[in-house]
Amino acid sequence: MYTYQDFIENSVSFGIGGAIDGLLSIYKETPSYKIAIDADSYSRQQNSTIMNFIKKLYTVEGIAQIDTESANNKLCSDFYRQLNVMRNMYSLGNGISFDKSGIKEKLGKKFDQRLKKAGYFALTHGVSYLFWNLDHIHVFKATEFAPLWDEETGELRAGVRWWQIDANKPVYAVLYEIDGYTKFRKSDRSKGGTGKFEIVQPKHAYKVTYSKADADLEPEIVGEENYSSLPIIPMYATDLRQSTLIGMKGKLDAHDLVNSGFANDLHDCAEIYWILSGAGGMDNKDLQKFMNRLKYNHIATLEDMDDVKATPYTQEIPYQSRKEFLTEIRNQIFEDFGVLDVHTVSAGATNDHIEAGYQPMDNVADDYEFEIIEAVEQLTKLVLGEAYTPLFKRNKISNMKEQTDMIIECSDYLDTETVLNHLPFLTPDEVKGIMDRKEAEEYERLNERADISDSDDVEQAKDDEMENDSSEKE
Repeated sequence: MYTYQDFIENSVSFGIGGAIDGLLSIYKETPSYKIAIDADSYSRQQNSTIMNFIKKLYTVEGIAQIDTESANNKLCSDFYRQLNVMRNMYSLGNGISFDKSGIKEKLGKKFDQRLKKAGYFALTHGVSYLFWNLDHIHVFKATEFAPLWDEETGELRAGVRWWQIDANKPVYAVLYEIDGYTKFRKSDRSKGGTGKFEIVQPKHAYKVTYSKADADLEPEIVGEENYSSLPIIPMYATDLRQSTLIGMKGKLDAHDLVNSGFANDLHDCAEIYWILSGAGGMDNKDLQKFMNRLKYNHIATLEDMDDVKATPYTQEIPYQSRKEFLTEIRNQIFEDFGVLDVHTVSAGATNDHIEAGYQPMDNVADDYEFEIIEAVEQLTKLVLGEAYTPLFKRNKISNMKEQTDMIIECSDYLDTETVLNHLPFLTPDEVKGIMDRKEAEEYERLNERADISDSDDVEQAKDDEMENDSSEKE
């Protein structure tokens, strides 16, 4: 592992630009980076195994040759992306909440959406990174951020994010350290560049205060401040800290290869094969002529060959066996990934049956949410000075009518907030909004009653005063 200490040592030997170049070269050769790249291809329905599959034929001598004649369909499933989306949305689809009001608002606009993005890449890549960018989080993917871990403490001490919008454009990189960040650019030597990372923006603090300046002048930095720690927090999907593609790739490949082979057979077996009997005297050249005539003219004569017969033949496709295999491998994929195949839930199923089907998914969600809690607690401690634990409302399908009726039956024995939290169609944020509005309405009603009471007291005082005046006159 290339550590923070290694980076500092190489910075002294090769300069900071050379150290960044070395870091990226080493990082791109790590297994974690390569599996993250592979996971992206599966997410885009460009499964690497099936896309690189080449059909071959073997001669009588056993020599392999590429088969250019028969079909070679490449049917890539969308299993991998959908499975990760399902697991991610199960825990984060309804957003997170906190037991204290105002916390999530302090984490920036679109926090829930950004956290979902971080969760998805944590699942597919094995890790994603939450960068606190002044007033919101920015998500770094494992395919664009090279971490630098402290070999003594195991903590994330620094890291480099890099990007290149096109192959013919410069590579940009930002070095993030505890005491600030530095921006670099690497231009191509063939285009007059140095081919090395060079500083284009000196180290800045993460929080910078600028002076007010005239319209024609650049504002000046008058104050700089950093955070108590590196404002980049790793978020994992499991305690294994690895991509969900590991362990699933073989099953995904098996499904796609068999499905593609199915399509190939339907295409190839639609053609008629001819069995020639009594054609022992035909050499390869004669056979090729016969095949070409069939292919292009759809007719071929054997009049010049005595005792030669041509019999049409069609190949039967093993339809049932392949269908059964695809069904079985699909079930295994869902089972191993730990998500519920909603197609197996029958219409009108009771909540007891649905809950039983969700049990494996609940188990993996417990592990996933634990990792999210760890990351969010670190984030809130960094931003707010105190760690706050997020709360989840899992995004489940249910027999909504059955569940709602059950809650209504128990409502006489429960407080309003508990009833609202158990209604299946309300998110935690919606519940909080309803409770805030009810509290405001109650407060307003109390104020109105107080005003009426004060008004009655005033009127009573006036009446008493008038009575006293009358008594004195008498």
